[in-house]
Amino acid sequence: MHPIADLHTHTTCSDGALTPEQLVAKAQESGISILSITDHDTIEGVERAQTRGKELGVSVLTGIEMSVSWNHQEIHLLAYCFDQHNAELCSCLELFRVQRIQRAEKMVKKLNTMNLPVTLNDVMEKAANGVVCRPHIAEALVEKKLVGSYSEVFNKYIYDNGPAYEKKQEFPLEKAVEVISRAGGLMFLAHPGKNFTEKELANLFKTGIDGIEVVHPSHNQETQHYYRGIANEYFLLESGGSDFHGGLRGDEKNFGQVGISPHAVERMRQQLHRNKLM
Repeated sequence: MHPIADLHTHTTCSDGALTPEQLVAKAQESGISILSITDHDTIEGVERAQTRGKELGVSVLTGIEMSVSWNHQEIHLLAYCFDQHNAELCSCLELFRVQRIQRAEKMVKKLNTMNLPVTLNDVMEKAANGVVCRPHIAEALVEKKLVGSYSEVFNKYIYDNGPAYEKKQEFPLEKAVEVISRAGGLMFLAHPGKNFTEKELANLFKTGIDGIEVVHPSHNQETQHYYRGIANEYFLLESGGSDFHGGLRGDEKNFGQVGISPHAVERMRQQLHRNKLM
């Protein structure tokens, strides 16, 4: 198997099942030469993963998956290779952490009105020291045997705009691009799927994002081909990865199989070098 770069993974610092150290070890065993941990709205696991990566010979890029608002909808961005100690970025991430707790509290209250007696403490226990995400709510309900399965929680209660759903507080895409740019990083549109018209994409690219996540488990060959063409047309970079979470997600088959070539990562590094010269 050719060396593979997986630039979309999650750990226990957000809603993944493995610690950063465990994920790096798994990457090494799976033939992944370049890894990025892109936890939701947090970089807590990055330094730990980089330390383990140096020991095991896995190159670990700084990464994060950010939830932002654009054109009145929530979209996800993947950022890479930024300064993780940048004060402005750290301040934004602390705000996200607090807002996620407030959001979880509102969702718990909604579930309580539906005769599902889960508490915020139950949910926060599942999040441990990481940022709190919807999967932690699902895990808490399953553990308390209030529902039959993880997927049932999402399908019945906490899917987007579901009865117990609570929107995240909005953080504009343009602001996120500015923050990551000032921290020296690159910004990619995550798993666009079939969510955008080409006109919308053209407008979105005007915000200054650097690339598109072309390879993702939700993108079939036709979708990958389409976004590769869009990236070439707009002179954008390509990213890709397994979006691996582990645990109840049942996504083991993607890890070590879904990713991009080290050459695509080299193009990202060349862009970073050009940015520094500008």
